[in-house]
Amino acid sequence: MSCLFCRIIAGELPATIVYRADDVVAFRDVNPQAPTHILIIPTRHIASVADTQDSDAELLGRLITVAKQVAQTEKLSGYRLVVNTGTQAGQSVFHLHVHLLGGRAMRWPPG
Repeated sequence: MSCLFCRIIAGELPATIVYRADDVVAFRDVNPQAPTHILIIPTRHIASVADTQDSDAELLGRLITVAKQVAQTEKLSGYRLVVNTGTQAGQSVFHLHVHLLGGRAMRWPPG
């Protein structure tokens, strides 16, 4: 298993897990870009949004719902959700993930 996030899910690599369920795991990013930076990932390997199927709609919604729950747990009054798809968008780990960023003011437009 070479996927970094799959290895975290399997417990082969350490991570600070803040949420775990059968279908979704959330953990703190090791290279945070905001005071709160948490990654929300499906436990099933999907490389990116571009690799999802119509049948994944419920799972995609679940990622957003878990992000909302984690943001509430973290007591964030505002936050940004980011999903990078492909190298041109800045995706560096090819396992679908949602970035939950908060704890500071966000600028618009982003990068």
